[in-house]
Parts: sequence; structure tokens; C-alpha cells
Amino acid sequence: MSDEPRWARRFRTPLILPPEWARDAPDRAVYRSTVGGVLEVYAWDRSTGTHRQVTDRPQGTRSAAVSRDGRWVWWFADTDGDEYGVWMREPFDGSAPAEPGFAALGAGYPVGLVPGATVTVVGVSGADGVTVRAGDTVVYSSPRDASVCALNADETLLAVEHSENSDSRHRAVRVLDLDGKTVGDISDPHGLSVVDFAPTDNRLLLTHDRHGKHELLLWEPVTGYEAEVRVDLPGEVSASWYPDGRSLLLTHSHHARDELYQLDLNTGALARLDTPRGVIDAAAVRPDGDVEYRWTSAEHGPVVRRLDGTVLLGAHAPDAAPLEDHWVAGVHVLLSRPAGEGPYPTIFYLHGGPDAQDVDRYHPGRSAFVDSGYCVVHVNYRGSHGYGTAWRDALVGNPGGPELEDTAAVYDWAVAAGIADPARCVLGGASWGGYLTLLGLGTQPGLWAAGLALVPIGDFLTLHADATEMLRDYNLALFGGGPEDRPEVWAAASPITHVEHVRAPVLITAGDNDPRCSTRQIDNYVRRLAERGAVHEVYRFDAGHFSVVITERIAQAALQLDFLERHLPR
Repeated sequence: MSDEPRWARRFRTPLILPPEWARDAPDRAVYRSTVGGVLEVYAWDRSTGTHRQVTDRPQGTRSAAVSRDGRWVWWFADTDGDEYGVWMREPFDGSAPAEPGFAALGAGYPVGLVPGATVTVVGVSGADGVTVRAGDTVVYSSPRDASVCALNADETLLAVEHSENSDSRHRAVRVLDLDGKTVGDISDPHGLSVVDFAPTDNRLLLTHDRHGKHELLLWEPVTGYEAEVRVDLPGEVSASWYPDGRSLLLTHSHHARDELYQLDLNTGALARLDTPRGVIDAAAVRPDGDVEYRWTSAEHGPVVRRLDGTVLLGAHAPDAAPLEDHWVAGVHVLLSRPAGEGPYPTIFYLHGGPDAQDVDRYHPGRSAFVDSGYCVVHVNYRGSHGYGTAWRDALVGNPGGPELEDTAAVYDWAVAAGIADPARCVLGGASWGGYLTLLGLGTQPGLWAAGLALVPIGDFLTLHADATEMLRDYNLALFGGGPEDRPEVWAAASPITHVEHVRAPVLITAGDNDPRCSTRQIDNYVRRLAERGAVHEVYRFDAGHFSVVITERIAQAALQLDFLERHLPR
């Protein structure tokens, strides 16, 4: 391993995802880590400092939770990353083997798990829609997209997000008792999301977009009380509760970076907490009042730490290049340069989502490019989270168009500024970013010298036909109707429509068990490339939408570098 390039060692630095502790037994926590080379679940007894590996599966384990009383570890068992399976549970101390937690519910796609002390609530999505079970009782079912979200403090009320009256991008919230009787409903044209019930009563904390950005709302479903929580901060906020239920821990997100605040709900007093510049993926307050959070930046690998700076989880990672901030025609751009003077061969690497966001986080894949002499440009195109509701919803009814218009504007700026070499500009990305890569190669053929389309969408009609019910609902919301309702929009947005215009060589990757970007629609696109004799290479891997095996991630990064070395002009 010592002979590996520095960029590969960044991949090998163990990834630690945010830990979750048992509410009534906070010394018992679970987290996921790649410390063994594959993302697996670990149980952490903080009272003794011991860590136990819970799962050991060839393609890793993506989802886990701990019961409120700390007795059980829950984890989701799918098949090689296909995201379809059952929830398993085992004792926290490993004294008995894992067993299916809800055998009667059967297999499905997970849409939420809340493991309480007296009852566990689980939701799965299948061919007939979503089913939610509290113990042995079915408390909710719907043919539409929905998610299990939260239990109140005494475990008598359940919060569910649903799309019965709207769509999966603009959900409503229903609170039920554990017999399935509706206690309260709340909806908003802009959609609502559940955060959590208060630790002390039935107030439910929600997020909303009523005023053009992500903000907070308190709702008491039994009485109907409702109050917006307004804070004088730019950007958007999310939150979690302090244990006494009188304050909120705010995560303030602005221009791709985060900071923490404590908000007193009675007085409105807002106090900033001391955290370093970067991204905070998760933050919570322990029963003793300590704030713990997971932090990272482009230069430094992720760690879990306390406010006093103590690192609780995480290993030192090789430093990486920082990100520069630029604004181009209203678009926020994050850029990382290699050594030397430009213009550079440049990779415009687009995020997935589409309503995700590129932020100031550690990114071994980006560092592999920068170490190899490439400039990397991230474009937070219209559709991205973090810049207000109008920005995020700009692509509804026209997916693909606004994102690539913004990317072309950034391309023009980067070339004019002497940053990007126009003869060596690459379009790349994974998932939605892979989709935009294939669409951009066909609709902007004069801009791109090569493409890196990782687990992409190539044929939207076939993707929609193969999609899970959840993803089908999302597509309908994004397109403003189905293929039969808006055939011209679906055709224009599908890369296969424009495949005849692709001139640049393209590398395409596909997960054999991918439930989100099916291999059949990728095969359709590749077949059309082959019929034209277009230069392309295809790499398949044994996983789902992405791999959580470190050696596979390193292999894919090396594959991309090799492809560009062979196909970009010198």
C-alpha cells in the first residue's frame, strides 16, 4: 500500500459516517465505517471504548440504526447493493445472531425505520406501494410514495411523510396513533419534511419552503398549534432538538459550508457555536449537553468531534487541495486547481441528485484528478439544494436543460479566464451527473473532448419503465407528467434522443444490481453508440448504484484516469 499514489491512500483512509446513539442509553451507538475496506456497521460501547463489527457482507451494508433503549442494532440486508431486502436485528452486544425484524412484512425497498423502546415502526415500498407497520399492526399504506419519519417521546404517535395529495417532491405530513388512526394532517404547496418530535412533548419540528428557502416550523398535531421558527441568517437551516425541548441546534448552510447555532425557542436568542470552516454532515446534542458533529472540508478528511475540538471517531487523512469559490452568471462554482499555471485540462464534474449540492467536503475522487494534473470544476447548477426554492425547482418540467445551460456558461467563463484548455475539457459525473454527461455530449458536442458517465441515465423511457414505484413518482413530479402526457419533454431530456451527435469518447460505468439507473437503459444507449462506431468503453461492477468497497472505488478512479490519459489530446 505504501507504493500507491497519494490519491489512492485518500480512498483507503477509513470513512466514518455519523454515529447514532440510543436515546435512553446514550453510551450505546452505531455507525458505519470502511475501516475494514468495506462499508459495514459497527456497535460502539462508549462506556468501555469498545467497538464491535456487526455486519460482514461482500458488498457492504448501507443502513443501520440502534433501538431507543440500546438493546438492539438494526441493519438492512439487501443483495449486493440492490437496495431490496429486509431489516435485520441483533443484540447490541452480539450475544445472539441476527434475525429478520419484520418477517411478516416481507422484502421491499426501505422507506424508514424508527426503532423505539416499546415498539419499532418500519416502512417498505413494493409493487403495491408503501406499507408501514408498527409492531404487528399495519398503521399506514398507500400506492404513492411515503416515508416513516419519527415517534413521539412516549411512543404513541407516528409521523409519516406522504405524497397522496401532491407529489414526491412536495410532500405532506400525517401523524397517526399506533392503531393507524389519523391524529393530524398538515400540508403546504411547497412541501414539508419531518425533523423529529420534541424530546418532552408532542411538538413536531418540520422544515418548509414557504418563503423561498429552507426554514423551520413547529406543529402540535393534537391541538393544531403551528408556529414558524424564523432566524435572521442568509442561506438555509436545518435543526435538531436540545434534550430539554427548549432550544434547537441549528445547522446553518450557506454557500456550500455549514456552521452551528443554538436557538432559544422562548427568547429567540441565537448563539453561534465555534466550529471550523467546512461542512457539517450531522450534529446532535447528547443528554449531558455536549454537542457532537461530523465535520469535513476539501482539505481535511471527515471526523466526528466535540465542540471542544476532541476527535471521537476518524483517522488522519492525507491533505488535499482546497476549493476556490466563484460566481458565474448567478451560479456558484467550486474549483480545485493542480500545480502549475493554466490553462489546464479541466473536468467539469457534475453532482447527482439532481437536487443535491457540491460542497466543501473531502473528495478522494476529485483529489485523484487534481493530483494527476487536472483542474476540477463543480457547478451548483439550477436544481441544486442550498440556493433557495426557486433555484431548486427551476428544472421542473425541463430536466436537463437548465443544468447544462449553467454548465456551458461556466465553461465559457473558465476558458475566457485562462483556467480551462478548451481542447481538453471533460464532462463527467455520477448518477444524475452521469445523465447530464451523456445529455451534454449529445447536445453540446462542440464543448467536450471526453466524457465520464458513471452509473448514468441514457434512456429515460426505459428507465421509467424499470423504475421502482418511488422513483417513478419522483420522475412524474420532475417532468410534470408521464411520457404519455409530455412526450416532447421526455424525448428532449433523454440522452438517447441525441446520441447521433456524440463526438467525444465516453467511458460509461454500470452497477449490475443498480435499482436506480437500470442496466437495461444503459445497454440501450451503449448499443446505439456501438451502431454508430462511436468511441466508448463500458465498465460493469458487481454492486448497486455505487460500490462501498474501497478497492473497487480505487479501481474505478484508476480506470477514469487511464481513460483520459488515452483519449484526451496531449
